[in-house]
Amino acid sequence: MEWVNYQHLLYFYMVAKEGSMARACSLLRLAQSTVSKQIKQLESVLGHDLFVKSGRRLVLTDSGRIAYRYAEEIFGLGREMMDTFKDRPIGKPLRITVGIADVVPKLMAERVLVPLLSQPVPVHVICREGKPDQLLVGLAMHELDVVLMDAPSNTHVKIKSFSHLLGESTVSFFGSAALAERYRPDFPSSLHGAPVLLPTNNTVLRRSLEQWFDQKGIRPAVVGEFEDSALLSAFGSRGVGLFPAATKISEEVMGQYRVESVGEAAGVHERLYAVTVDRKIKHPAVVAMCESA
Repeated sequence: MEWVNYQHLLYFYMVAKEGSMARACSLLRLAQSTVSKQIKQLESVLGHDLFVKSGRRLVLTDSGRIAYRYAEEIFGLGREMMDTFKDRPIGKPLRITVGIADVVPKLMAERVLVPLLSQPVPVHVICREGKPDQLLVGLAMHELDVVLMDAPSNTHVKIKSFSHLLGESTVSFFGSAALAERYRPDFPSSLHGAPVLLPTNNTVLRRSLEQWFDQKGIRPAVVGEFEDSALLSAFGSRGVGLFPAATKISEEVMGQYRVESVGEAAGVHERLYAVTVDRKIKHPAVVAMCESA
């Protein structure tokens, strides 16, 4: 079994944390040559460079950032252990870093994340939004604990990940009071020629809606396309067009954007997935999130 030399790891951690070899050596009360030599030994054991020089500064490599995150957890647990035995209050919340794909409806993400804040153990939630491919890379580098997506993880991204279905909902159309009054009668046929706001072509929901339109023989007038679901709904609240959203969050959509339901697009579903690097979810907060969903 291979073991990490925790003294070498501590020296690396201090340099990375301080951002300077000189400051770290001053705190450690060691010569720079000693610290530098032992970090090199750690790099040799790990088989990866942890720092690169940028001018006169040391910058963490991709491998260095992964090592730093592990070191932060390792030494954080060490401090907690000492606090426990010294009868000092720990009070450190369980941290979960969540990546949210920009196409995921924010109200759906909110619904699965809010219950974490009422767990018996305090939870510190960090949310980061971005493109699915970028978030999956962050997941692979252990910068994220879980990624919320509208589809299983993209096979084009060469990382080992596992998708866990959190839930699904049918989709309904919403609009301002004036638009709802006009297009609610004879729905969904009334959508033919009606002004609509849709997700962009690269989304699962858009493809499902296009198939549904074809099946119904409907050709709406698309007046806007959006990657960000919150922006799509915000435009919809202005009364410029009807827009789709998950039926399960109808109350939240109507309350937040002051719109009305026009009708349900029977057969169209929106799904939410939790993507992790483990087949079996291990992070306690991710487990709690999946159970509440």
